[in-house]
Amino acid sequence: MRQLILDLLPESPPSLDNFVPGANTETLAALTEWLAGTRQDTSFCLYGESGCGRSHLLQASGFVLADATLNPSLAGVVAADALAIDNVDQLDADGQVALFALFNQLKTAGGLLLTAAPQPPAHLALREDLRTRLGSGLIYRLLPLSDAEKAAAIATQAKERALKLSPDIINYLLRHASRDMRTLAMLVVALDQYTLEQKRPVTLPLLRELLSLEHAE
Repeated sequence: MRQLILDLLPESPPSLDNFVPGANTETLAALTEWLAGTRQDTSFCLYGESGCGRSHLLQASGFVLADATLNPSLAGVVAADALAIDNVDQLDADGQVALFALFNQLKTAGGLLLTAAPQPPAHLALREDLRTRLGSGLIYRLLPLSDAEKAAAIATQAKERALKLSPDIINYLLRHASRDMRTLAMLVVALDQYTLEQKRPVTLPLLRELLSLEHAE
């Protein structure tokens, strides 16, 4: 399924416009203002459970991005004017030292640091001076979308493509596909393409056929 989606779709990078806010309207507004330079805070921390959209917003920021899951020591990361560090809870000892230094450099230079983690800085297993630095900025929690919000978002995206999806189709997607909104949105586009290729309307059998392609790879 995922390969099919990649084959069918043009690259659609995460952006602020294609982020579905749900209950996060205030957080998205605050982040947008901060990115625009209307706030004086050096750092902005987003936290929340997996699938809430943290990584999407970090990628959407346009900042130089590093993921501590892939690079826990932040090797090669330098203080750009705007720096984003995803999964800061995964930093090793060297990475924590590096981020502490990067924070200080950015603060002195008037730069911006955007971070993300499952918990707010005060609850992370990081060195105290780094927790203090990250905790001194703006801190916002991202809430995951409810099933009702995801269903509404899917319905809206389908309507924009003139694609008719019944409640049964949407509910089946929510039960059997990856539950992150980005994948669900990509599935709507893939389903639209697939119905055109097959010259068939959207039905549960057709949707099952599309989803089964994942297992045929």
